[in-house]
Amino acid sequence: MGGHLTKKGTAMRYKITGKHIDIGEALQTHVKTELVEIVGKYAERPTDAQVIFSKSGHQFVTEVIVHLSTGLSSQAKGQENDIYASFDSAGAKMEKQLRRYKRRLKNHHNERAEPVELSHASSYILAAESGVDDQEPDSLQPIIIAEIETKIPSLSVGEAVMQMELSSSPVVVFKNEGNSGVNVVYRRDDGNIGWIDPTRTG
Repeated sequence: MGGHLTKKGTAMRYKITGKHIDIGEALQTHVKTELVEIVGKYAERPTDAQVIFSKSGHQFVTEVIVHLSTGLSSQAKGQENDIYASFDSAGAKMEKQLRRYKRRLKNHHNERAEPVELSHASSYILAAESGVDDQEPDSLQPIIIAEIETKIPSLSVGEAVMQMELSSSPVVVFKNEGNSGVNVVYRRDDGNIGWIDPTRTG
């Protein structure tokens, strides 16, 4: 993992990997140069970036995750026939996300004295139902095929919505800083954002 200075003079660390793909020096230099330009314009003190290249059929897929000093992160994915174009596509999506929240990201950096607190949790992958569509399953007990360690951030509802937008995620699970309860924000089919808070009843 190497460091690279952003426009604000802070070093951003990089981890650039390829899944069964050789990542040459020219591509790594392109990634670092472009990310410094993109992130440096909109984000306050990015800490590290993870870039993963892979293939899906005949196309290249690039996943980019940039972590900010406050604990939030931005995430984007690109898929193109050319590996450089796949990264550029992901970079363009990330720039759009960061540009949209430029003012709020700056305010978030200035107003949050401490980084977002993260709580450890376990995430499970359950096996999909198999067999004929109209066949009743033998048991309602799900089959766990993988367990993954994850982290739940402590956020305000507004921060959770911003994190969902920055990561292009359909849902964000978080601890509500207002009441310490586990909350969920998610994208609704009608285009609005849903918020679930079990502590708010009546």
